[in-house]
Amino acid sequence: MSYSKDADPTLGYLTRKDAEVKLPRPTRVKNKTPAPIQITAEQILREARERQEAEIRPPKQKITDPTELADYRLRKRKEFEDLIRRVRWNISVWIKYAQWEESQKDFNRARSVWERALEVDYRNHTLWLKYAEVEMKNKFINHARNVWDRAVTLLPRVDQLWYKYIHMEEMLGNVAGARQVFERWMGWMPDQQGWLSYIKFELRYNEVERARGIFERFVQCHPKVGAWIRFAKFEMKNGEVAKARNVYERAVEKLADDEEAEQLFVAFAEFEERCKETERARCIYKFALDHIPKGRAEDIYRKFVAFEKQYGDKEGIEDAIVGKRRFQYEEEVRKNPLNYDSWFDYIRLEEAAGNKVRIREVYERAIANVPPAEEKRYWQRYIYLWINYALYEELDAADVEHARDVYRECLNLIPHGKFSFAKIWLLAAQFEIRQLNLKGARQILGNAIGRAPKDKIFKKYIEIELQLGNIDRCRKLYEKYLVWSPENCYAWSKYAELERSLCETERARSIFELAIAQPALDMPELLWKAYIDFEISEHEFERTRELYERLLDRTKHLKVWISYAKFEASAMEDDSRLLELPEDDVQEHLHARKQQCIQHARRVLEKAVTYYRNSAPELKEERAMLLEEWLNMETSFGELGDVSLVQSKLPKKLKKRRQIATEDGPAGFEEYIDYMFPEEAQTTNLKILEAAYRWKKQKVDDN
Repeated sequence: MSYSKDADPTLGYLTRKDAEVKLPRPTRVKNKTPAPIQITAEQILREARERQEAEIRPPKQKITDPTELADYRLRKRKEFEDLIRRVRWNISVWIKYAQWEESQKDFNRARSVWERALEVDYRNHTLWLKYAEVEMKNKFINHARNVWDRAVTLLPRVDQLWYKYIHMEEMLGNVAGARQVFERWMGWMPDQQGWLSYIKFELRYNEVERARGIFERFVQCHPKVGAWIRFAKFEMKNGEVAKARNVYERAVEKLADDEEAEQLFVAFAEFEERCKETERARCIYKFALDHIPKGRAEDIYRKFVAFEKQYGDKEGIEDAIVGKRRFQYEEEVRKNPLNYDSWFDYIRLEEAAGNKVRIREVYERAIANVPPAEEKRYWQRYIYLWINYALYEELDAADVEHARDVYRECLNLIPHGKFSFAKIWLLAAQFEIRQLNLKGARQILGNAIGRAPKDKIFKKYIEIELQLGNIDRCRKLYEKYLVWSPENCYAWSKYAELERSLCETERARSIFELAIAQPALDMPELLWKAYIDFEISEHEFERTRELYERLLDRTKHLKVWISYAKFEASAMEDDSRLLELPEDDVQEHLHARKQQCIQHARRVLEKAVTYYRNSAPELKEERAMLLEEWLNMETSFGELGDVSLVQSKLPKKLKKRRQIATEDGPAGFEEYIDYMFPEEAQTTNLKILEAAYRWKKQKVDDN
């Protein structure tokens, strides 16, 4: 049998071409360009916010005679019943209904509502709680007892119901009744907190034997280490040392192999230690270390070492445990003295040992390793050595003068000309405030502002002075803040807000004027908004209009136009003379004023449309959004709105294609949405007619 010369023996004498696996050709995506309109979450939220209608609040009503009261009650009940009919499962509606009936002192109706609610959802313990609280609040004790009894019968696993029931009985002095309720509860075998509450209840009335019996039932119901330890501590507290030891021994017999056995052994050994039985305690520790796995015996080992420190050769054990770790840290800081993490670990070790002289020595050695380069990134970890040192001196060593020296040396060491740390300045000032040295705190913060001003320092200093009520100092600080950072809109707004809170309207207005006159601002839109909101809150509508006009001189942004129009639509001035007019005249007057406001809003929107049509024809999308907003406003005006005014101006959406230009030349086409407005459609139609006329004329001439 002959084979081809290209045959491969490893492939069964097939050729490579025959053995190849032929895969289908992958389909190619022709157009990989993104969609023309990318809708973002921000845009959706912004449009939802802009189209949100104002909340309509009903007017306040004053009831003057029984007939009005009866009408009011009938109306409210009808509203509640209608609401319940619609949302029967909404428990909050039932609660509001019942509480309203209670506020009307109609308790039978209130009970009826509560009972109807319980028929809907009796498993909702909040209903039972509020029902019983209403009965207790109005001193219907038997009714409340009845409610509690039904609640705990239907929902025995809700501890809060039992607690409230027992609390009521105890407050009424019915100790026997409260005990009976506890016994009913214990029959359901609740969690540990329920048993402990029963025990505390008995101890409040000096029923020690009863409490002991409950503890016996408790450890049978919850055979956990924590339960046995509590039982033993109870016996110890009552001076029954033998009984406490018996409890521990029984617990060890039952729970020697439990996962939490180490806690039991530690508590047993500490008990023997308190009883001056050091040999017993030592035997317990050794027994525990022999029986508990090494991975879980760390806590016992640590306790055993502490025990031996106290009752054995203290110096030897201390050096054996701490000396080894101290040697390791010394090696680490000797190899790299700028490794601040090693210094932190070393300091933590010495603080655990508690030797003040040694702790201070390590701190001093650590802070002596100043970073070699004056760059902030090298100092960010180092600076916490100083902070921890100062806090140790203040809190642990209670040496105020030494802590003050630490802060002072740290501030002198930092090269404030190149960088600074606001945290250090603020911690030093707060330290002085804790020492009631307000003058020293002001001096530190003043130095901070003079040498290394930062936003945080200004804000905290102003906050401190404001809490102290020093308004003049706050004003001076705001002035310095704004001299240092005149483009900071946050500072301008807060300064004006301070003056407004002091009812200094003219001062606040002057501050806003100075702010918007600045050549550069970091967030001018927030500042203008704050100024406009301020004038609106002061009901200075003419000033507000002037502000909008000035803002439009600077920017013709779509949001400004829409905000201006909405302001005009809602700019209803208060008029005290309306109170003297009859009600019908008042309604007519308000109607006329509302029409006037709508006319003003339309004038603003017309002006905006004219601007986009004549001065910025390329901004078609903004113009379309403006018209949509106008249409929504006209719809929201109700009877006073005229939708036809806008519909004639609305554009048509057209899908078009344009060439994609790249550095290498054209790269295909993309679709986009274009808008055609009515005046553009007329122009297009005229061009078509002219072309048709020329074609007709040429044809006639040819003939």
